[in-house]
Order: sequence, then C-alpha cells, then structure tokens
Amino acid sequence: MVERVRRALRGDQGEATVELVIATPLLLLALLAIIQFALWSHATHVAQAAASQALAAARTQDGTTSSGHAAGQRLLDELAAGPLRDPSLAVSRGAAAVSVSVRGEAAIVLPGVHLPVHAEASGEIERFVPDTAP
Repeated sequence: MVERVRRALRGDQGEATVELVIATPLLLLALLAIIQFALWSHATHVAQAAASQALAAARTQDGTTSSGHAAGQRLLDELAAGPLRDPSLAVSRGAAAVSVSVRGEAAIVLPGVHLPVHAEASGEIERFVPDTAP
C-alpha cells in the first residue's frame, strides 16, 4: 500500500514549478498594467490642472491668450516631466469665453501601449459690471 501511494505522488513532482512558471509572468503583467493605469490617471490629472491654471489666467478681465498659455506651460514644466509626455497646450480667447486644451501621452510602462491624455477647460471671461444706482 505504501509503495502504491509513493508511485501516485511521483506523478505530481515538478507541478508546483510549472504552475509558478506560468503564474509569475501573468502576475507581473497584471502589476505592470496597474502601474500603467496609475501613470495614465496621474498624467490626466496633471493635464487637467494645467488646463485649469491656463483658464484661470486667460479668463481674467485683463487676461490674454499668451498669459493663459504661459501659466499653463509653467505648470506643465513643473509637473509633467514624468507622467505626461509631449504635452501640447492650446488657448483660445473669444469675445465672451476662453477655452483651453491640453493633449499628450502617458508615460509608457507596457511596451506597445500608448495611452492618449486629453483635458479641456472653458469658461466665460470675467467682466466688471458697475452697479447702476436707481
């Protein structure tokens, strides 16, 4: 009986090694995918912050597209070096409204995965309207 059990258990030798060889790359791939998503999310937040900063500078009563562009670019220079690659900032100011667009690409962790990043902000131009006395 003991010999029979030994023969049955011999067929399982090396099974744990095979399972480990299969599971380890899948686990590492899942971990890299989580890191890639986190970098994309962070890059999106950086782009949104830059768009918001540019909008705040451009929509003031005396603001210009160049002041908005400078404010947004300053924030991109400070924050976007790691998570956001090749950022581009566009500011347009009309008679009553300002719109800002930031585009780029998230840093790459997984080869072949290119995740675009896009953020927009828009708002009305601030105007001073004096009170009219009755």
